[in-house]
Amino acid sequence: MVVALLLLVFLLGLAVGSFLNVVIHRVPRGESVVSPPSRCPRCGTPIRARHNVPVLGWLILRGRCADCGTPISARYPLVELGTGLLFAALTWRLDQLGRLPAVPAYLWFAAVGIALALIDLELRKLPNAIVLPSYPVLALLLTGAAAWQHDWWPLARAGIGAAALFGFFLLLVLIAPAGMGWGDVKLAGLLGGVLAYLSWPALLIGAFTAFALGAVVGIAAMSVGRAGRKTALPFGPFMIGGALVAIFLTDPLTGLWR
Repeated sequence: MVVALLLLVFLLGLAVGSFLNVVIHRVPRGESVVSPPSRCPRCGTPIRARHNVPVLGWLILRGRCADCGTPISARYPLVELGTGLLFAALTWRLDQLGRLPAVPAYLWFAAVGIALALIDLELRKLPNAIVLPSYPVLALLLTGAAAWQHDWWPLARAGIGAAALFGFFLLLVLIAPAGMGWGDVKLAGLLGGVLAYLSWPALLIGAFTAFALGAVVGIAAMSVGRAGRKTALPFGPFMIGGALVAIFLTDPLTGLWR
């Protein structure tokens, strides 16, 4: 049953990844994600249904528009495949942790995280249109998971963790406004809830890893001349990356201290 579930969520992830490509392109520009249908940005021809199949469509087209031959970025199939693999990996991990009812919440987090990370990397913004609606969605999904398992402490812990990480990032922004953005503060509340639902160590490791990843990448960028001391790096991808590290590696990392 677990194998069948993993295959199902992988296929779901492929489809969601296809939609995320639309979200990543249109939401920061204030465009509708529903209409018009996907089309070639150069010739304007709508993409045919058979060419919209995740990953396979790009391979069939050999990475080019079927009508004008304009190259199609490899980012599109990579987002689709990456979403599918992450959906399956998170489902497997939650099954290990005995938190299978929380899968819908963490799949939402994965989809939102992928979209936000790529938008932040490209445009250095974390759109409210994605972040803010995720608060009630995740609250509802985590409440359903807690009710299903008749275990309310993880939900309470998620609320405390969300408020704590939000408050911590808010304090950082107030102390050093140039080093952190308000979008990071809003995102912090989401990550705090998702991580604290699992455990306190997951919350701490996720927060620490975000700053560690940011420091490592920042130093590497300066060492190769791609950034200076005052260069602002988008922090959202590091926050999301730190959260994923915590979800998958909290147990082995905490085991090192025992």
